Amino acid sequence: MAVPTFVDRVTLHVGAGRGGNGVASVHREKFKPLGGPDGGNGGPGGSVILRVDPDVTTLLDYHHSPRRRAEHGGHGAGGHRNGAHGADLVLPVPDGTVVTDGRGGLLADLVGPGTELVVAQGGRGGLGNAALASSKRKAPGFALLGEPGDELEIHLELKVVADIGLVGFPSAGKSSLIAAMSRARPKIADYPFTTLVPNLGVVTAGDTTFTVADVPGLIEGAAEGRGLGHDFLRHIERCAALVHVVDTATMEPGRNPVDDLDVIEGELSRYGGLEDRPRLVALNKVDVPDGAEIAAMVTEEIEERGLRVYPVSAASGRGLRELTFAMAAVVEEARRARPVVEPQRIVIRPPSVDGADEFSVAETGEGWRVRGEKPERWVRQTDFSNDEAVGFLADRLNRLGVEERLLELGAAEGDTVLIGSPDDAVVFDFKPGTMAGAEALGRRGSDVRFDESRPAARRRRAIDEAMPDRAEGEARADVARRVDRASGPMAYEIGSADDPDAQDWAEDDPGLPTEDR
Repeated sequence: MAVPTFVDRVTLHVGAGRGGNGVASVHREKFKPLGGPDGGNGGPGGSVILRVDPDVTTLLDYHHSPRRRAEHGGHGAGGHRNGAHGADLVLPVPDGTVVTDGRGGLLADLVGPGTELVVAQGGRGGLGNAALASSKRKAPGFALLGEPGDELEIHLELKVVADIGLVGFPSAGKSSLIAAMSRARPKIADYPFTTLVPNLGVVTAGDTTFTVADVPGLIEGAAEGRGLGHDFLRHIERCAALVHVVDTATMEPGRNPVDDLDVIEGELSRYGGLEDRPRLVALNKVDVPDGAEIAAMVTEEIEERGLRVYPVSAASGRGLRELTFAMAAVVEEARRARPVVEPQRIVIRPPSVDGADEFSVAETGEGWRVRGEKPERWVRQTDFSNDEAVGFLADRLNRLGVEERLLELGAAEGDTVLIGSPDDAVVFDFKPGTMAGAEALGRRGSDVRFDESRPAARRRRAIDEAMPDRAEGEARADVARRVDRASGPMAYEIGSADDPDAQDWAEDDPGLPTEDR
């Protein structure tokens, strides 16, 4: 099996790294039993980035290795240690690469060295319990999981970026011409379709240096797929000018330079998008006696069409200097009119799954399906083996208004609620009016030992305040008994109306980062 050396179309499967998980940890130190949460956050996963590299001219590497994945983020650790960031995967691509998705939609047209496309975004790392702590949730016993990175299939298509494109019938001498003007060494032979891939050559004329692309031979019907034109016509889309290479010494019956020129122009017109490109005509093979005679006969007729004609010979070098400087003049004019291409960084941000700002709820045959960026992201972050984490998810969904929307649409207790896409949904039983797990756990993440207003602390403060007024000979224990007799029992039930810190847990949590509320 032949190994290709030039590949201009590939299908690439890319996957960004998964974010690391946060960790639930409590600070432990001698004589400090209540050190507080110190779990670190998970590191974000690496992204997959396409970057234009001027040293890369083909997509051959991706033809052999079509699956690429970035690194995963590291998990958090105790002691407020965050996980490591996953390394980005940078894939070099040639200048002029067009990126489309699996449905054929255009993602980006990468032109200009250094231009980048973040085609797959790495997953965000999960928050540790230290980041989840707040004045209302002082000791979270859970952490959030890292999010998976984007995974998708993309198509890369190369459109050669050259200043001049040589077009013409097979065996018209395009390869010989580019070999005579530059140091390119394409395959040259005396049979049609010798050139199977575009060849690039660098040409210098005076102070101007430009690139010339030798496009495989075109025939009538190339725009509809005949010959090789269907695959390679796109390589002249970015050329600043076109040069018709016309064979004046062809031995094929029924062909002449004017008809050949009309056929190629017809194919370019049917392909479309090339009407504004300047044209030059190179009448090749004038070193052959019949070729020189035919060139002299058709020059005037072609010039009447407004085209500049240059009789040349790739074999002897005749007329090449004049043609080269004419090409350089066209290139200079096009460069002056061309806007400066600045390297840019493009980030693909997929639209919301439901097309709305928050979420949508729809009744299906399987149950009530909830779709939305936030609910689906929160579900991916939840560790369902931890009851406290599940309760935290329920509170977040309730604050978002999911429960209220379900009730408005007629959902009843016990109905099935699915959050996510049909292929990857999480199923719940709907229980309205409850804060999932609140009856068993109290306020999630609460710890009365962290409460500054606990009875023992209040009793000590009252004793300290009464000490300056103690009688002579009265010890601290005597003051304590006197305070106890005066105040009576100070205990109260946590969460009762007497609890000064009791609040509605359906409020938004100010301790949670804005993007994770």
